[in-house]
Amino acid sequence: MSVGEVAMVLAAGFGTRMKPLTDRMPKPLVPVAGKPLIGHVFDHLREADVKRAVVNVHYLPEQIEDWCNTVATPSITISDERDAILETGGGIARALPLLGNDPFFVMNSDSFWIDGKAPALQRLRHAWNDAEMDCLLLLCDPAQTTGYDGKGDFVLADDGRISRARLTPQAKALAYIGGYLVHPRLFENAPKGAFSMNVLWDRAIAQGRLFGLAHDGHWLHVGTVAAIAEAEEFLKHR
Repeated sequence: MSVGEVAMVLAAGFGTRMKPLTDRMPKPLVPVAGKPLIGHVFDHLREADVKRAVVNVHYLPEQIEDWCNTVATPSITISDERDAILETGGGIARALPLLGNDPFFVMNSDSFWIDGKAPALQRLRHAWNDAEMDCLLLLCDPAQTTGYDGKGDFVLADDGRISRARLTPQAKALAYIGGYLVHPRLFENAPKGAFSMNVLWDRAIAQGRLFGLAHDGHWLHVGTVAAIAEAEEFLKHR
C-alpha cells in the first residue's frame, strides 16, 4: 500500500471572512509572508514527497488553475466544481476517481503549520494503521496556534482515538488544523451532493475508527485579514 503519495487540496471556497481581499482573489492565493497560502501548503506536500495533488476549484477557478500551472512538483490534476457548491465532504467524494485506492492526504488551502522535530505529514504517514483507522486527523494544542480563538475540537484518547470535545467538556481539547490522512473506504455510502466531512467523521467516531495525532509544532490559522498580520509577525520572530 502506498500511503500518502496523493493529496487532495481544498481550494474551492469563497473566503467570505477574508473580504475585501477575496472579492477579486480566491482565498488560497492571498499572500502571507510573500507566498500565497496554497504555496505554503504545497511546501508541506513536497517535503513529504507527495507525488500528485488534486486541487478542487469553484470560486474564481481560472486564477487557481493559472497558479497550478506554475507548479513543477507535485503534479496537479484539477477537480472542477464550477457547477456546484459541494462543501468539504462532497468535494472529496467527487474527486475520488482521481485519488486512487490508497490512503491520501487532505489539506485545507487556507492554513499551514510550522513543523516540529519531523514533518507533520511524514508523522501522519508513519502513524497510519490501516487495520484500525479510516481517518487520521492532525490536531494541535490551542496554546500552540496563531490566529485561532477556539477552545479545541477533539479529545485525544491514550490509544489515539478521538471524540468530540463538546461531549467531553472536562478533557483537554485539541484543535483540528486542516490536514489529515483518509482511506477511500470512509466514503462508502456517503451522502450525495454537498456535505461536510463532519458527517463521515462522526460515523467513524461511532465505529472507533477516527484517530488523531498531536502536532508537535505550531499552527497558523489564516482565516481573516487580521490573521495575516498575526501570522507574518509570528514567522518573522520564529
